[in-house]
Amino acid sequence: MLLATVASPLSAADNPNSMTNSTPKSVQNIQIHAKRYQFEPSTITLKRGETVKLLLTSEDRTHGFMVKPLGVDTDIEPGKTTEITIRPEKAGTYTTICDHYCGLGHNGMKMKIVVEETAAKSSAANVVSASNTVSK
Repeated sequence: MLLATVASPLSAADNPNSMTNSTPKSVQNIQIHAKRYQFEPSTITLKRGETVKLLLTSEDRTHGFMVKPLGVDTDIEPGKTTEITIRPEKAGTYTTICDHYCGLGHNGMKMKIVVEETAAKSSAANVVSASNTVSK
């Protein structure tokens, strides 16, 4: 008599030694409201390499939302939510402007997007820097 057994393949979740994390990180949503001559909030801070979804709304009229270095140029229409997903790859401070004329204060309608290095990258840079020092 011959017995055969069939084993199902293990998934990464079944294998405690697996280095693969199959659970995706949740994407952070950030609400940005545009109204005549301002964006609220006036500054947001993001982490380099982390994906975020910007939820853009207008309270009064069509406004623009342009950040050339991040590849963003869209319209924000009143009564609608415009969703933009971005993943900034370079740390820095970027100015967002309204690129649709919306009245006399239009030129001052700006906000800042600050992109910081991730904590893991910063601490890794500190470790490399410390390990490169030579004592005499």
